[in-house]
Amino acid sequence: MPTTFKLEWDQDGERFYETGVDRGVLYVMSGNSYGNGIAWNGLSGVTEKPSGADSNAVWADNIKYLNLIAAEDFGATIEAYTYPDEFAECDGQAAATDGVYIGQQTRKKFGFCYRTRLGNDTQGTDLGYKLHLIYNCSAAPSERSYQTINDSPEAISFSWEITTTPTPVTGHKPTACLTIDSTKVDSTNLTALETILYGAGSTEARLPLPDEVIRTLTGA
Repeated sequence: MPTTFKLEWDQDGERFYETGVDRGVLYVMSGNSYGNGIAWNGLSGVTEKPSGADSNAVWADNIKYLNLIAAEDFGATIEAYTYPDEFAECDGQAAATDGVYIGQQTRKKFGFCYRTRLGNDTQGTDLGYKLHLIYNCSAAPSERSYQTINDSPEAISFSWEITTTPTPVTGHKPTACLTIDSTKVDSTNLTALETILYGAGSTEARLPLPDEVIRTLTGA
């Protein structure tokens, strides 16, 4: 059968999309390591905000000699209707006693994990998902608006601007974000990674560093 090189668009099963956000997990840092994972309920949105990589033109010999590219940075916005009690210390609050919180305190760093769904025109959102792992996060102070209950009540939505510091990755530049596509990695290795991220039985959930994630997903 002759090979054809003609491009075709929108074939059945090839109309892909990404949607949703769920399975948020918080990992508060203690010293230089991440603590055990805590389920983050009420997660309503995550907006990733990479920045940097700006082009800086260098001119010489009356021509555009080259472009120098600035380093990249990674930030995000987390939106939720509630948050784990353990996140309070990441949001600049300290517990003076049970149920009493003092604001404007030192903000702890944390790690964060969440999942988005992958879909196509034939399987819908059952096609797969992506895991997003974010390292060395710091949450900035956020605005909160409280309003009277009326005939159109709405739940308060919290929002935090997140900045990050990259963490080392062997053989690559440091990064603050890893993304794992369930449709492209070995399912057994992915299950092993999710056991680390979410915990299982007597094993506490924890956030593996990038090198361990790569070793786990390659079966090393």
